Amino acid sequence: MPEKKDYYEVLGVPKDSSEKDIKGAYRKLAMKYHPDRSEEPDAEEKFKELSEAYAVLSDPEKRQKYDQFGHAGINSQYSQEDLFRGVNFEDLLRGFGFGGAGGGGRGGGESIFDMFFGGGGRGQQARGRDLRYDVTITLEQAGTGLESTIEVPRTENCSTCHGSGAKPGTNPTTCSNCRGSGQITRAQNTPFGQMVTSSACPKCGGRGQIIVTPCGDCSGSGRMRKNRKINIKIPPGVEDGQHLKLRGQGDAAGPGMENGDLYVVINVRPHPMFQRVESDLLLETPISFTQAALGTELEVPTLGGRAKMKVPAGTQTGTVFRLRGKGMPRLQGLGAGDLHVKVRIKTPPTLTERQKQLLEALAVEFGEKRKKQTEKEKSLIDKIVDEVKSAVQ
Repeated sequence: MPEKKDYYEVLGVPKDSSEKDIKGAYRKLAMKYHPDRSEEPDAEEKFKELSEAYAVLSDPEKRQKYDQFGHAGINSQYSQEDLFRGVNFEDLLRGFGFGGAGGGGRGGGESIFDMFFGGGGRGQQARGRDLRYDVTITLEQAGTGLESTIEVPRTENCSTCHGSGAKPGTNPTTCSNCRGSGQITRAQNTPFGQMVTSSACPKCGGRGQIIVTPCGDCSGSGRMRKNRKINIKIPPGVEDGQHLKLRGQGDAAGPGMENGDLYVVINVRPHPMFQRVESDLLLETPISFTQAALGTELEVPTLGGRAKMKVPAGTQTGTVFRLRGKGMPRLQGLGAGDLHVKVRIKTPPTLTERQKQLLEALAVEFGEKRKKQTEKEKSLIDKIVDEVKSAVQ
């Protein structure tokens, strides 16, 4: 398989292009290479290439993954159908004479999907509805990964009639209005050429069949609402807002048709101690001013237990220490991020008389305090200073 070209190169735009510039470049090139207009032998392939590049670069999330990981970041996260989800090609190509929604030549909003997925047309409801299910987990669970069972309400084909809608022992009849296609197609001449539109047949509701004797369990609909238990596996390192795609676990569309997909959206609950920045974790911990001045070894919490950290003498408040590999695992399997520990010097709210005397002595020693002293006070301070110096040594 030939290697894919860089998407920015395909559209002829620099990597820092705005969304508006990317859209303008696509429209210009799509007009040039559209199969209904261009006579070049590889026009359709070029048009597909342009449309795929635009589908990725016009979506902020897909574009960020592409900028970071290239084609590997797209191929590992999205199916080809996912790339085009949410892109309104009909609006983009409106006014070019390519036809309206779902028809007219090869480049209407729906026909781009026909190019990539071999026809069928989304307008024909050839697949069931996609579903969303939200799961909330802790930061610790995001760090280790999680296997769980969720219960999803969805539409399934009736187990009695197997989705046909007809009572067992009977068969549906072909709709005479649409001749079993489920679609009514109309052509209309316009200044831009012939516009062809398709809509669901009003007689059979798009099914292509008429139920004469309906199934008693589903009342002829062919589908029933059920709660289905589904096993999911959340990978280590998942971030808040990311989703799992479970193909075929959405709503059923009918016999012989493809089920929709289930999107499990991951919500990571805020942690009381750690703040997450991509694969790194941030932690703030208090230390005493004697620990900061003399140096110490601390035990700090991590997602995997506790870790030792050396604090050198003379550490200032706000200093950040990095513990390598103690952050979150990376989704791509490239190790783990770091834990950044910010120390904050804590001042005691109250002092004993002895502690006050020691601090007074230190203040004098550091030249921070000057006062007239009696011989008794001077003798006491000298004694305390000696004690402090001895303790420091």
